[in-house]
Amino acid sequence: MDLSLFDYTLPKSLIAQEPSEKRSDARLLVFDRKNETISHAQFKDIGEFLPQNVQFFRNQVSVLKARLFGKRKTGGSVECLLLNPAEDSNTWWCLIKPGKKTLNAGYFFDEDHYEAEVLESNIHGEYKVRFTLFHEKNVYDLANKLGKMPLPPYIQRDKEDIRDTLDSERYQTVYADSNKPFAAAAPTAGLHFTNELIESLRADGHDFFDLSLNVGIGTFQPIQVDAIENHKIHRESFEIHRDTIKALDPKSSKLRVAVGTTSVRAIESLYAQLSELSGSIEQFSKEHYSASTDLYIYPPAKFHGVDAMITNFHLPRSSLLCLVSAFLAPDSINGIALLKKLYNLAIKNKYKFYSYGDAMLIL
Repeated sequence: MDLSLFDYTLPKSLIAQEPSEKRSDARLLVFDRKNETISHAQFKDIGEFLPQNVQFFRNQVSVLKARLFGKRKTGGSVECLLLNPAEDSNTWWCLIKPGKKTLNAGYFFDEDHYEAEVLESNIHGEYKVRFTLFHEKNVYDLANKLGKMPLPPYIQRDKEDIRDTLDSERYQTVYADSNKPFAAAAPTAGLHFTNELIESLRADGHDFFDLSLNVGIGTFQPIQVDAIENHKIHRESFEIHRDTIKALDPKSSKLRVAVGTTSVRAIESLYAQLSELSGSIEQFSKEHYSASTDLYIYPPAKFHGVDAMITNFHLPRSSLLCLVSAFLAPDSINGIALLKKLYNLAIKNKYKFYSYGDAMLIL
Protein backbone atom coordinates (compact mmCIF):
# COMPACT_ATOMS: atom_id res chain seq x y z
CA MET A 1 0.00 0.00 0.00
CA ASP A 2 1.58 3.27 -1.14
CA LEU A 3 2.59 5.80 1.49
CA SER A 4 1.19 8.65 -0.62
CA LEU A 5 -2.32 7.46 0.33
CA PHE A 6 -1.64 8.78 3.82
CA ASP A 7 -0.45 12.22 2.81
CA TYR A 8 -2.25 15.55 2.96
CA THR A 9 -1.39 19.24 2.86
CA LEU A 10 -1.89 21.30 6.01
CA PRO A 11 -1.65 25.11 6.16
CA LYS A 12 1.05 26.06 8.65
CA SER A 13 -1.43 28.35 10.42
CA LEU A 14 -3.41 25.30 11.58
CA ILE A 15 -0.50 23.75 13.49
CA ALA A 16 -1.38 24.58 17.09
CA GLN A 17 1.47 26.41 18.83
CA GLU A 18 -0.39 26.71 22.13
CA PRO A 19 -3.26 24.79 23.72
CA SER A 20 -6.78 26.16 23.99
CA GLU A 21 -7.27 28.57 26.90
CA LYS A 22 -9.03 25.83 28.86
CA ARG A 23 -8.40 22.16 28.17
CA SER A 24 -12.01 21.19 27.51
CA ASP A 25 -12.66 24.23 25.30
CA ALA A 26 -10.83 22.50 22.45
CA ARG A 27 -13.02 21.74 19.47
CA LEU A 28 -14.36 18.25 18.85
CA LEU A 29 -15.24 16.68 15.51
CA VAL A 30 -17.55 13.71 16.07
CA PHE A 31 -17.90 10.97 13.46
CA ASP A 32 -20.52 8.27 13.95
CA ARG A 33 -19.47 5.34 11.74
CA LYS A 34 -22.82 3.57 11.97
CA ASN A 35 -24.91 6.52 10.84
CA GLU A 36 -22.11 8.21 8.85
CA THR A 37 -22.92 11.52 10.56
CA ILE A 38 -20.52 14.34 11.37
CA SER A 39 -20.99 16.81 14.22
CA HIS A 40 -19.00 19.79 15.46
CA ALA A 41 -18.79 20.62 19.17
CA GLN A 42 -16.42 21.46 22.00
CA PHE A 43 -14.67 18.76 23.95
CA LYS A 44 -16.56 19.63 27.13
CA ASP A 45 -19.75 18.52 25.35
CA ILE A 46 -18.47 15.01 24.62
CA GLY A 47 -21.01 13.44 26.97
CA GLU A 48 -23.84 14.52 24.66
CA PHE A 49 -22.62 12.08 22.01
CA LEU A 50 -22.12 9.04 24.22
CA PRO A 51 -24.51 6.20 25.09
CA GLN A 52 -25.02 5.23 28.72
CA ASN A 53 -22.31 3.62 30.86
CA VAL A 54 -19.28 4.19 28.67
CA GLN A 55 -15.89 2.90 29.81
CA PHE A 56 -12.94 5.18 29.05
CA PHE A 57 -9.46 3.66 28.88
CA ARG A 58 -6.71 6.23 29.32
CA ASN A 59 -2.91 6.26 29.35
CA GLN A 60 -1.75 7.61 32.70
CA VAL A 61 1.98 7.78 31.89
CA SER A 62 3.55 11.15 32.62
CA VAL A 63 5.97 13.17 30.48
CA LEU A 64 9.45 13.70 31.82
CA LYS A 65 10.91 17.20 31.45
CA ALA A 66 13.48 15.57 29.23
CA ARG A 67 15.15 18.53 27.46
CA LEU A 68 18.40 19.47 29.20
CA PHE A 69 20.90 22.13 28.18
CA GLY A 70 24.64 22.23 28.75
CA LYS A 71 27.88 23.19 27.04
CA ARG A 72 31.09 21.63 25.79
CA LYS A 73 34.51 22.57 27.14
CA THR A 74 34.94 24.80 24.07
CA GLY A 75 31.91 26.79 25.17
CA GLY A 76 29.59 25.42 22.48
CA SER A 77 25.97 24.82 23.43
CA VAL A 78 24.54 21.32 23.78
CA GLU A 79 20.92 20.23 23.87
CA CYS A 80 20.22 16.78 25.28
CA LEU A 81 16.91 14.94 25.06
CA LEU A 82 16.60 12.07 27.55
CA LEU A 83 15.03 8.96 26.00
CA ASN A 84 15.31 6.06 28.44
CA PRO A 85 17.71 4.62 31.03
CA ALA A 86 20.46 2.49 29.50
CA GLU A 87 21.87 0.67 32.51
CA ASP A 88 20.90 2.54 35.65
CA SER A 89 19.11 5.73 36.70
CA ASN A 90 22.16 7.86 35.84
CA THR A 91 23.12 6.34 32.47
CA TRP A 92 20.71 7.16 29.66
CA TRP A 93 20.22 6.89 25.93
CA CYS A 94 19.75 10.41 24.60
CA LEU A 95 19.46 12.50 21.49
CA ILE A 96 22.13 15.21 21.40
CA LYS A 97 22.56 18.38 19.34
CA PRO A 98 25.23 18.65 18.00
CA GLY A 99 25.79 14.92 18.21
CA LYS A 100 29.17 14.21 16.59
CA LYS A 101 30.86 17.29 18.02
CA THR A 102 29.72 16.38 21.52
CA LEU A 103 30.74 12.74 21.11
CA ASN A 104 34.19 13.86 19.96
CA ALA A 105 34.42 16.26 22.89
CA GLY A 106 33.68 13.37 25.21
CA TYR A 107 31.44 15.22 27.59
CA PHE A 108 29.20 18.22 28.25
CA PHE A 109 28.18 19.87 31.50
CA ASP A 110 26.24 22.37 33.53
CA GLU A 111 28.79 23.78 35.95
CA ASP A 112 26.25 24.00 38.79
CA HIS A 113 24.49 20.65 38.39
CA TYR A 114 26.15 17.89 36.37
CA GLU A 115 28.86 16.56 34.10
CA ALA A 116 27.76 14.15 31.35
CA GLU A 117 30.20 11.72 29.71
CA VAL A 118 29.20 10.64 26.20
CA LEU A 119 30.11 6.96 26.05
CA GLU A 120 28.97 5.77 22.62
CA SER A 121 26.44 6.12 19.83
CA ASN A 122 24.20 3.57 18.10
CA ILE A 123 22.80 3.09 14.59
CA HIS A 124 19.65 5.03 15.53
CA GLY A 125 21.58 8.23 16.17
CA GLU A 126 21.21 7.91 19.94
CA TYR A 127 23.99 8.49 22.44
CA LYS A 128 24.69 6.71 25.70
CA VAL A 129 25.43 9.30 28.37
CA ARG A 130 26.60 8.79 31.97
CA PHE A 131 25.65 11.66 34.27
CA THR A 132 27.65 12.63 37.35
CA LEU A 133 25.30 14.70 39.50
CA PHE A 134 26.43 17.37 41.95
CA HIS A 135 23.21 17.68 43.98
CA GLU A 136 20.35 15.53 42.70
CA LYS A 137 19.93 11.82 43.49
CA ASN A 138 19.29 10.70 39.93
CA VAL A 139 18.56 11.95 36.41
CA TYR A 140 14.81 11.96 37.05
CA ASP A 141 15.33 14.53 39.80
CA LEU A 142 17.71 16.50 37.60
CA ALA A 143 15.15 16.62 34.80
CA ASN A 144 12.38 17.74 37.14
CA LYS A 145 14.58 20.58 38.38
CA LEU A 146 16.28 21.77 35.18
CA GLY A 147 14.49 20.18 32.27
CA LYS A 148 11.90 21.47 29.83
CA MET A 149 9.03 19.59 28.27
CA PRO A 150 10.06 17.60 25.15
CA LEU A 151 7.68 19.38 22.82
CA PRO A 152 7.54 18.04 19.27
CA PRO A 153 9.57 19.96 16.68
CA TYR A 154 6.52 21.54 15.02
CA ILE A 155 5.79 23.51 18.23
CA GLN A 156 8.20 26.43 18.08
CA ARG A 157 9.85 27.54 21.32
CA ASP A 158 12.88 29.65 22.20
CA LYS A 159 15.47 28.27 24.62
CA GLU A 160 14.14 30.72 27.18
CA ASP A 161 10.42 31.06 26.48
CA ILE A 162 7.69 32.74 28.53
CA ARG A 163 5.46 29.74 27.72
CA ASP A 164 7.65 27.22 29.58
CA THR A 165 5.36 27.26 32.61
CA LEU A 166 2.31 26.83 30.38
CA ASP A 167 3.95 23.87 28.65
CA SER A 168 4.88 22.24 31.97
CA GLU A 169 1.22 22.21 32.93
CA ARG A 170 -0.57 21.69 29.65
CA TYR A 171 1.70 19.13 27.93
CA GLN A 172 0.63 16.73 30.68
CA THR A 173 -2.73 15.11 31.33
CA VAL A 174 -4.51 15.97 34.58
CA TYR A 175 -4.48 12.27 35.48
CA ALA A 176 -0.81 11.61 34.72
CA ASP A 177 0.90 9.45 37.35
CA SER A 178 4.05 11.20 38.55
CA ASN A 179 5.45 7.80 39.53
CA LYS A 180 5.49 6.83 35.85
CA PRO A 181 7.60 9.58 34.20
CA PHE A 182 8.45 7.42 31.22
CA ALA A 183 6.90 9.20 28.24
CA ALA A 184 8.98 11.03 25.64
CA ALA A 185 5.76 12.59 24.35
CA ALA A 186 2.34 13.26 25.81
CA PRO A 187 -0.65 11.00 25.07
CA THR A 188 -2.26 14.05 23.54
CA ALA A 189 -5.90 12.94 23.22
CA GLY A 190 -6.05 13.00 27.00
CA LEU A 191 -4.89 16.62 27.24
CA HIS A 192 -8.48 17.81 26.71
CA PHE A 193 -9.87 16.31 29.92
CA THR A 194 -10.25 18.46 33.02
CA ASN A 195 -10.89 17.09 36.50
CA GLU A 196 -14.30 18.76 36.39
CA LEU A 197 -15.22 17.06 33.10
CA ILE A 198 -14.08 13.68 34.40
CA GLU A 199 -16.21 14.06 37.53
CA SER A 200 -19.18 15.16 35.43
CA LEU A 201 -18.85 12.12 33.19
CA ARG A 202 -18.55 9.85 36.21
CA ALA A 203 -21.68 11.40 37.69
CA ASP A 204 -23.47 10.50 34.45
CA GLY A 205 -22.54 6.84 34.91
CA HIS A 206 -19.34 6.60 32.87
CA ASP A 207 -16.19 4.93 34.22
CA PHE A 208 -12.46 5.54 33.75
CA PHE A 209 -9.79 2.85 33.71
CA ASP A 210 -6.03 3.40 33.65
CA LEU A 211 -3.24 1.75 31.74
CA SER A 212 0.26 2.88 30.82
CA LEU A 213 2.20 2.82 27.59
CA ASN A 214 5.59 4.52 27.61
CA VAL A 215 5.31 6.77 24.58
CA GLY A 216 8.63 6.83 22.71
CA ILE A 217 10.24 9.44 20.51
CA GLY A 218 9.40 7.23 17.53
CA THR A 219 5.85 8.50 17.68
CA PHE A 220 7.05 11.60 15.76
CA GLN A 221 9.00 9.71 13.12
CA PRO A 222 7.36 9.71 9.68
CA ILE A 223 7.20 6.54 7.62
CA GLN A 224 10.16 6.62 5.24
CA VAL A 225 9.46 3.66 2.96
CA ASP A 226 7.23 3.72 -0.10
CA ALA A 227 5.13 0.73 0.93
CA ILE A 228 3.68 1.18 4.42
CA GLU A 229 3.78 -2.58 5.05
CA ASN A 230 7.61 -2.37 5.08
CA HIS A 231 7.74 0.20 7.88
CA LYS A 232 9.34 -0.95 11.15
CA ILE A 233 7.51 0.64 14.04
CA HIS A 234 9.17 1.58 17.31
CA ARG A 235 8.85 -0.70 20.35
CA GLU A 236 7.25 0.59 23.55
CA SER A 237 6.59 -1.01 26.94
CA PHE A 238 3.13 -1.10 28.49
CA GLU A 239 1.35 -2.27 31.61
CA ILE A 240 -2.32 -2.96 32.25
CA HIS A 241 -3.67 -3.88 35.69
CA ARG A 242 -6.23 -6.55 36.42
CA ASP A 243 -9.16 -4.17 37.05
CA THR A 244 -8.64 -2.55 33.66
CA ILE A 245 -8.29 -5.94 31.95
CA LYS A 246 -11.50 -7.10 33.56
CA ALA A 247 -13.29 -4.00 32.22
CA LEU A 248 -12.03 -4.86 28.72
CA ASP A 249 -14.03 -8.12 28.73
CA PRO A 250 -15.54 -8.44 25.23
CA LYS A 251 -18.72 -9.89 26.74
CA SER A 252 -19.47 -6.54 28.39
CA SER A 253 -22.27 -4.52 26.81
CA LYS A 254 -20.55 -1.24 27.71
CA LEU A 255 -18.91 0.85 25.01
CA ARG A 256 -15.11 0.73 25.33
CA VAL A 257 -13.64 4.12 24.43
CA ALA A 258 -9.86 4.40 24.04
CA VAL A 259 -8.46 7.82 24.89
CA GLY A 260 -5.82 8.18 22.20
CA THR A 261 -3.84 5.97 19.85
CA THR A 262 -1.48 4.93 22.66
CA SER A 263 -4.39 3.38 24.57
CA VAL A 264 -5.56 1.63 21.40
CA ARG A 265 -2.09 0.23 20.84
CA ALA A 266 -1.78 -1.04 24.42
CA ILE A 267 -5.24 -2.67 24.41
CA GLU A 268 -4.88 -4.33 21.02
CA SER A 269 -1.38 -5.52 21.99
CA LEU A 270 -2.85 -7.08 25.13
CA TYR A 271 -5.45 -8.97 23.10
CA ALA A 272 -2.89 -10.14 20.54
CA GLN A 273 -0.33 -11.28 23.09
CA LEU A 274 -2.78 -13.08 25.35
CA SER A 275 -4.14 -14.86 22.29
CA GLU A 276 -0.62 -16.00 21.35
CA LEU A 277 -0.17 -17.31 24.90
CA SER A 278 -3.34 -19.40 24.45
CA GLY A 279 -5.09 -17.23 26.97
CA SER A 280 -7.86 -14.68 26.89
CA ILE A 281 -9.08 -11.54 28.61
CA GLU A 282 -11.67 -13.54 30.54
CA GLN A 283 -9.07 -16.01 31.85
CA PHE A 284 -6.48 -13.47 32.96
CA SER A 285 -6.00 -13.67 36.74
CA LYS A 286 -2.65 -12.04 37.54
CA GLU A 287 -2.35 -8.63 39.21
CA HIS A 288 -1.18 -6.97 36.00
CA TYR A 289 0.14 -7.64 32.51
CA SER A 290 3.47 -6.05 31.52
CA ALA A 291 5.15 -6.41 28.15
CA SER A 292 6.54 -4.47 25.21
CA THR A 293 4.95 -4.05 21.82
CA ASP A 294 5.87 -3.20 18.27
CA LEU A 295 2.29 -3.65 17.07
CA TYR A 296 1.79 -1.72 13.86
CA ILE A 297 -1.84 -1.09 12.92
CA TYR A 298 -2.72 -0.15 9.35
CA PRO A 299 -5.61 -0.93 6.96
CA PRO A 300 -7.14 -3.42 6.81
CA ALA A 301 -7.10 -4.31 10.51
CA LYS A 302 -9.42 -5.88 13.07
CA PHE A 303 -9.97 -4.32 16.49
CA HIS A 304 -10.76 -6.62 19.39
CA GLY A 305 -10.72 -4.45 22.50
CA VAL A 306 -11.77 -0.96 21.36
CA ASP A 307 -15.23 0.18 20.24
CA ALA A 308 -14.65 3.94 19.96
CA MET A 309 -11.70 6.29 20.06
CA ILE A 310 -10.76 9.86 20.96
CA THR A 311 -7.80 11.14 18.99
CA ASN A 312 -6.12 14.34 17.85
CA PHE A 313 -5.31 15.18 14.22
CA HIS A 314 -2.03 13.57 13.24
CA LEU A 315 0.99 14.19 11.03
CA PRO A 316 0.82 13.11 7.38
CA ARG A 317 2.72 9.96 6.41
CA SER A 318 2.72 8.74 10.03
CA SER A 319 1.93 5.39 11.62
CA LEU A 320 -0.70 7.17 13.73
CA LEU A 321 -2.53 8.22 10.58
CA CYS A 322 -2.46 4.60 9.45
CA LEU A 323 -3.98 3.48 12.75
CA VAL A 324 -6.81 6.03 12.63
CA SER A 325 -7.67 5.18 9.02
CA ALA A 326 -7.81 1.50 9.96
CA PHE A 327 -10.13 2.26 12.87
CA LEU A 328 -12.50 4.33 10.72
CA ALA A 329 -13.36 1.21 8.70
CA PRO A 330 -12.15 -1.96 10.44
CA ASP A 331 -11.25 -4.96 8.31
CA SER A 332 -11.29 -2.73 5.22
CA ILE A 333 -9.23 -0.14 3.36
CA ASN A 334 -12.23 2.21 3.05
CA GLY A 335 -11.05 4.20 6.05
CA ILE A 336 -8.26 5.79 3.99
CA ALA A 337 -10.69 7.77 1.81
CA LEU A 338 -12.86 8.47 4.83
CA LEU A 339 -9.91 9.85 6.76
CA LYS A 340 -9.09 12.24 3.91
CA LYS A 341 -12.71 13.40 3.85
CA LEU A 342 -12.71 14.11 7.60
CA TYR A 343 -9.29 15.80 7.55
CA ASN A 344 -10.28 17.99 4.59
CA LEU A 345 -13.41 18.98 6.49
CA ALA A 346 -11.36 19.77 9.59
CA ILE A 347 -8.99 21.93 7.52
CA LYS A 348 -11.92 23.72 5.88
CA ASN A 349 -13.39 24.45 9.32
CA LYS A 350 -9.99 25.56 10.64
CA TYR A 351 -9.55 22.95 13.34
CA LYS A 352 -6.15 23.07 15.01
CA PHE A 353 -3.85 20.10 14.36
CA TYR A 354 -1.28 17.98 16.19
CA SER A 355 -0.29 17.83 19.86
CA TYR A 356 -1.88 21.07 21.11
CA GLY A 357 -4.68 20.86 18.57
CA ASP A 358 -8.33 19.84 18.60
CA ALA A 359 -9.82 16.37 18.90
CA MET A 360 -11.94 13.86 17.04
CA LEU A 361 -14.33 11.30 18.53
CA ILE A 362 -14.89 8.23 16.37
CA LEU A 363 -17.97 6.25 17.43
